[in-house]
Amino acid sequence: MSPQEQHHHGDGPGDGTLAVRAGLPEPVKHEPTLPGPVFAAHFHLPGDPTGPYTYGRDENPTWTHLERAVSTLEAPGEPGVETVVFASGMAAISAVLLSQLSAGDAVVVPADGYQALPLLHEQLRAYGVEVRSAPTGGDAQLDVLDGAKLLWIETPSNPGLDVCDIRRLVRAAHDGGALVAVDNTLATPLGQRPLELGADFSVASDTKGMTGHGDLLLGHVSCRDPRPAAEVRRWRKIVGAIPGPMEAWLAHRSLATLQLRIDRQCATALELARILAEHPDVTGLRHPGLPDDPSHAVAARQMRRFGSVLSFELADRARAERFLEELRLVDDATSFGGVRSSAERRGRWGGDAVAEGFIRFSVGAEDPEDLIADVLRALDAARKTG
Repeated sequence: MSPQEQHHHGDGPGDGTLAVRAGLPEPVKHEPTLPGPVFAAHFHLPGDPTGPYTYGRDENPTWTHLERAVSTLEAPGEPGVETVVFASGMAAISAVLLSQLSAGDAVVVPADGYQALPLLHEQLRAYGVEVRSAPTGGDAQLDVLDGAKLLWIETPSNPGLDVCDIRRLVRAAHDGGALVAVDNTLATPLGQRPLELGADFSVASDTKGMTGHGDLLLGHVSCRDPRPAAEVRRWRKIVGAIPGPMEAWLAHRSLATLQLRIDRQCATALELARILAEHPDVTGLRHPGLPDDPSHAVAARQMRRFGSVLSFELADRARAERFLEELRLVDDATSFGGVRSSAERRGRWGGDAVAEGFIRFSVGAEDPEDLIADVLRALDAARKTG
């Protein structure tokens, strides 16, 4: 059985059941199955300020339901896992790094990670933190790990789609006394579960595949250990990087279709990748689900689904831009993981070490034959107008 097919966990419920039921409160007669968003800056609080809900920056019942849901997906059957939700993926990333690191510490980060990470690196250095970097592929971060306080992993990496061996890096980091955080945005918990692979933090921008509709910003951090979870939660309180209740409620509602969305998107992405692998205009194709991809062997050991994103190169900037203009079922937009396919010439942002013709392509939930036909037609048109 392939990793893509291993969607049940022993005797526990399958991914679809988990996604549909995650975080729902106990049923109460005449109450909705998923309560609506709680809009409250403060709560009735006579006497001593005890209990779960005191002030709107600290906690909110809508966050609680969502956090329980995400914990269920991150580590099914483990009641001790805690999740903290944030206003965005970068808020979640920043909360881990800035709550765990202080002057004199060293952190190891991916040299090929998310484009906004260097902004955070600058801030960490200003605070006296040593920032070391190495590529994701080949587990190269091991080479600069000695003496670090925290190892930050992003696998698959964005946008290059390299993969590192999470178990191997976690063992080495823990042996040296370092904590490990994994940015799991591209995979989602249905594709990969970092906590089960030994990581201390599983972090994601839920703006992407987790919520999947491109209509809200959100992030989360999940931990097994209550101490770092409390530190991350305290950081959220200090900086006020809290999600709105409407966004949190929409995110929880969106989780119900996570397995349906991800399965469709991942299957179509792999089918499209196989076709593009044979196309004469496409070079540098990357998708960890392809058997001949450099990352496939490692990905197959730790990923349960290979993701909805693929990347490739066209001849140059002009060819890439013509290709994007010709697409009819694909939005020329940044971000990824949504039900509507999107693609972009990643070099336009200037922050990634990619060729001018590099395309990051996020496969949506359209009918596979329609999407593939649109891509092939756009490639043909881009060549003819060149």
